[in-house]
Amino acid sequence: MTFSPQLEARFAKLLESYPAGRQRAAMIPMLLYAQDEIGSVTDELVEEVAQRVGVTPLQVNEVVSYYSMLHREARGKYHVQVCTNISCLLHDADQLLEHTCQKLGIENHGVTPDGQFSIEEVECMGACSWAPAIQVNYDYHHFVTPEKLDRLLDGLRKKQ
Repeated sequence: MTFSPQLEARFAKLLESYPAGRQRAAMIPMLLYAQDEIGSVTDELVEEVAQRVGVTPLQVNEVVSYYSMLHREARGKYHVQVCTNISCLLHDADQLLEHTCQKLGIENHGVTPDGQFSIEEVECMGACSWAPAIQVNYDYHHFVTPEKLDRLLDGLRKKQ
């Protein structure tokens, strides 16, 4: 499998960070970084990571199936995660999720036809004091209102 030179350098640095026999600890970051570059965790990626960290593809698949931040299906360029844990729900996160779906014209776990946005309802983001919270890719947003969300999504659309 071919990756960008930047990702190859990141993989090399990760593998060097662990002592011999412990490279399997690099599995999750490798999967996350590769997922960011290629869009999802493919069978080919599973094979590649397994070979690089010295485990079986089955072991990599076990990790992929366990962690919710690893995705087998492609997500949008902007992956919008809406927290619906109790603190966020007390601040109308369920309505925020519904608003997000309506604004983008897709359901939870959907991807817009142009591939720019995807939505995922998630459990606790650890931002209970700043509810409701959302995450777009790796950026967190707190005290989100429908109006703030609209401005955020409109701003991301303009970047395209």
